[in-house]
Amino acid sequence: MSEFYADLHIHIGRTNSGRAVKITGARTLTLTNIIRHARDIKGLDIVGIIDCHSPEVITELEDLIAAGEITEHPDGGLMYGTLGIFLGSELEINSEETTGPIHVLCFFPYLKTMAAFSEWLKLHLKNVHLSSQRVYVTGKELQEKTKELDGLFIPAHVFTPFKSLYGKGVKRSLTEVFDPKKIDAVELGLSSDTSMAQQLAELEDYTFLTNSDAHSLAKIAREYQKINMEEISFKEFTKALKTEEGRKVLANYGLDPLLGKYHRTVCANCLIPVSEGEACLECGKSKFIKGVADRISELKSVDHQQATRPSYVHQVPLEFIPGLGPKLLEKLMNHFGTEMAVLHEVPYSALKEVVPVKIADLIVKARSGELKVHAGGGGKYGKIVQE
Repeated sequence: MSEFYADLHIHIGRTNSGRAVKITGARTLTLTNIIRHARDIKGLDIVGIIDCHSPEVITELEDLIAAGEITEHPDGGLMYGTLGIFLGSELEINSEETTGPIHVLCFFPYLKTMAAFSEWLKLHLKNVHLSSQRVYVTGKELQEKTKELDGLFIPAHVFTPFKSLYGKGVKRSLTEVFDPKKIDAVELGLSSDTSMAQQLAELEDYTFLTNSDAHSLAKIAREYQKINMEEISFKEFTKALKTEEGRKVLANYGLDPLLGKYHRTVCANCLIPVSEGEACLECGKSKFIKGVADRISELKSVDHQQATRPSYVHQVPLEFIPGLGPKLLEKLMNHFGTEMAVLHEVPYSALKEVVPVKIADLIVKARSGELKVHAGGGGKYGKIVQE
């Protein structure tokens, strides 16, 4: 068995022709830039690219395979040298069964399978070229199609106030929208962690995933997981989600939920903390954006902590470290290779030879979740509090 670092929610901003895929994604988020950056700078072993249903993306992948730059694994997934690529699609459900829009991730083993899914999507959404589009089917119909094509179905960033399962998508339970037996894992999102999510009894049997939802190259691997598998393939990943034959998620690495953009409830107008039902002391308005912590408190159904869960490490990405700007980051990369190496392997003694001691101290504290943070909310990230 081997251990692999995986970020399974990365967007494509533009195709080679310049056509938009994820409109809010950076123009530099092209397919080739993503896989190079993820492997050579971030040091990841696996990426999930979740806009692969877009026809131009499919064509780019076909061209890379034809050129020999990418190969397809017999057991599913693509390989760019040592980097595994899992083919995904993020879609939005908003049907009569939902109380608001819900984003989900559908992953498929082979490029031909993703191409078949793309053809099916053309019949059920307005623009197949774009990411995160509303698909005009029910949640269960989308699950059925995903399973028909041997895919994996994963609700995305499930507690985010907007466009998520528990944010506004259901009143209380996933069974209002989905068949629980056809859910393969649950993606937590930036403003929650394992200790928060496992307060919902209906999530007890699902593997938790932590991913970046990257809209720029810098955001890749701000959250990720370490997975134990025999090798990188879609078949092995499926076993890991089911915790079969020793395959499993070993640890989740994510932001302290306080750093997430939607952790606390805030005034919708001025983004200062408020209590639901009370007027904002700053502006007097009563409209608010409910934080993830308060929403989970509403849904809470169990008090016990599930001892069998993998550890959730509150790790701070290098880009969040105060004083660690582009030049120092480049210096670290030149010395130690990748961000994964800096975050997990490089000893303190080596770090302080390359960057100021103060920065080295912060990096070591970031590894173990010892940095103090100020909570975020209403779409604004939390901040590191320097002592």
